[in-house]
Amino acid sequence: MNPDVFENLRMELRRGSLVLAVLAELRDERYGYTLRKALADHGMPVDEGTLYPLLRRLETQGLLVSQWREEEKRNKRFYRLSPDGAAMLDQLAAEWRVIDQSLKQIL
Repeated sequence: MNPDVFENLRMELRRGSLVLAVLAELRDERYGYTLRKALADHGMPVDEGTLYPLLRRLETQGLLVSQWREEEKRNKRFYRLSPDGAAMLDQLAAEWRVIDQSLKQIL
């Protein structure tokens, strides 16, 4: 088996679930570093080059809101779900459960 092929397919699986994980973690307000840490603590490490463009895209789509605030003498951008983001999280979580049940039966 080619390890590069496995790694590429593994990354595709993770990419598909990252949006759901980010939305779920942002039910509570976080800034980028604490979001990355929370994701990593749950077994979903993500690098900055992936996370920050995703956050900007989700905000552009109206699923997140952000606010710059000073904390510990540094400006930090805090993110949280918008009302549309909370509704989308519910829809995506329901879809995830359907997919998960299907895959459990298939596997």
